[in-house]
Amino acid sequence: MNWDAVGSIGTAVAVLVAAWQVRRNTQQATTNFEDDLSREYRELARYIPVPVHLGAELSDEDFRTVYPRLFQYIDLSNEQVFLRLTGRISRTTWHQWRDGIKTNLSQPTFARAWEEVKATAGHRFSELRRLESSDFNDDPRRWLPVLEKLRQYWWA
Repeated sequence: MNWDAVGSIGTAVAVLVAAWQVRRNTQQATTNFEDDLSREYRELARYIPVPVHLGAELSDEDFRTVYPRLFQYIDLSNEQVFLRLTGRISRTTWHQWRDGIKTNLSQPTFARAWEEVKATAGHRFSELRRLESSDFNDDPRRWLPVLEKLRQYWWA
C-alpha cells in the first residue's frame, strides 16, 4: 500500500471539506444578515399606514406625519442597493428586494416621498437613483468591474 498516496488523498479530502464548510458558513452569515435587514424593513413598514402600502394618497397633513418613516424606507432601500453592489446580498434575495422596492416606489405616497427626497437630498441616494434609471432592471453587482469585485472578495 502506498501510504504517500493515501496521505495525499486524505489531505485533498480534508481541504475540500474545509472549503465546503467555509462556503456554508459564509452563506449562513449572508442569510442571517439578509434576515436582519428584512426584520428592519418589517419593523419600519409597521409604522407606515396600511392604506399607503395599498396605494392610497394622503392629505398634505397626513403625508407630513408619515414622511419621516417614508424617508427611512427610502434610506433603507438605498442601503439595500449598496449592499447588493458590494456583494453582501445574494442574487435571489436581491431580486425579491428589488421587486419590493419597485412596487413600493410605484405607490402614490411612496412616489411622492421619493420625488421630494430626490429634490432635496442633493447627490445622496445615488445607488437608488441609478437603479430607478434602469427601470429597476439592473443588478447593482454588475456595476462594478471584475477586478473591483475580486478586491472586495479578498480584502474585505
